[in-house]
Amino acid sequence: MKQHTVYLSVGSNLGDKTANCQNGIEAVADEENTLLVDQSPYYKTEPVGFEDQDWFINGVFCIQTLLAPEDLLARLKSIQEKAGRKKSVIRNGPRILDLDILLFDDLVVDTGDLVIPHPRMHERRFVLQPFCDISPDRVHPVLKKDMQTLLAELSGHGQEVEKVV
Repeated sequence: MKQHTVYLSVGSNLGDKTANCQNGIEAVADEENTLLVDQSPYYKTEPVGFEDQDWFINGVFCIQTLLAPEDLLARLKSIQEKAGRKKSVIRNGPRILDLDILLFDDLVVDTGDLVIPHPRMHERRFVLQPFCDISPDRVHPVLKKDMQTLLAELSGHGQEVEKVV
């Protein structure tokens, strides 16, 4: 079995947001054959899309895993459900825990249920800023630009982010 390097985002805007994010990361790291490699600081971030809601806490973390992409996605959905996440009728609405696969090795996947790289990561400061804290030189496998370049290209665009101390 092959060891995969995976970057994921974590976010919450309900309850104890930071604890929700940390518990989500720990739940992913506790999965069999999965190791937490690195984790960004957390950021308080302005909501995107549906703006009439509380600000989020967001971060990015890196794992190594033997899980296939589809198996990892199923585990992430299970972790979110166990944390209390409900199916929302509002796209980009409030959530107790959000876990997304950003990059999985250099794979490009589109099965309908699973799209890797994450299709909007390059448009989101709340993803790119923490990603740059742990891997600024990582190259997007489709856009062929590193994360710090993608972040710099967002200048003047996108939502506000503030590092949580």
